[in-house]
Amino acid sequence: MYTNKVQRGISLIELILFIVIISIALVTLLSVLNASTHNSIDPLLRKQSLTIAESLLEEVQLHDFANPAGGFTGAATQANRALFDDVMDYNGFATTGIYSADGSGTGIAGLSNYSVSVTVTPTAWLAVADDTLQITVTVTPPNEQSLQVVGYRMNH
Repeated sequence: MYTNKVQRGISLIELILFIVIISIALVTLLSVLNASTHNSIDPLLRKQSLTIAESLLEEVQLHDFANPAGGFTGAATQANRALFDDVMDYNGFATTGIYSADGSGTGIAGLSNYSVSVTVTPTAWLAVADDTLQITVTVTPPNEQSLQVVGYRMNH
């Protein structure tokens, strides 16, 4: 007598192949997610660096062009920052950690691994040769990819 045997379920080989294929797909997906998560911190560091650089550049540009009578003539250090009264006082300024500009010397939480430096150089810009200063602010975040912002201050 002939009996019709219909296969029901899956075989062990099919089950093992299914598990292997799903495992490979899952590992691939998780490695892509891991890479994108790891690289997502770079835009944050760049944005923070840009904000720090623009803030310090604005601080420098808001000072007088030339040293006023009896003005500050000391070293360009974080301890003396509150005493800076002209743009050239910032030349050579460098510090590790970002501090508030209010003169309190308070470090900003979470930014202690950043370093910043400022150079101020006289430069010729268009027809205003002697009355232009180029201000370069360099910020280095923890990932060591420096960012520079350049601005100018004219004597007007």
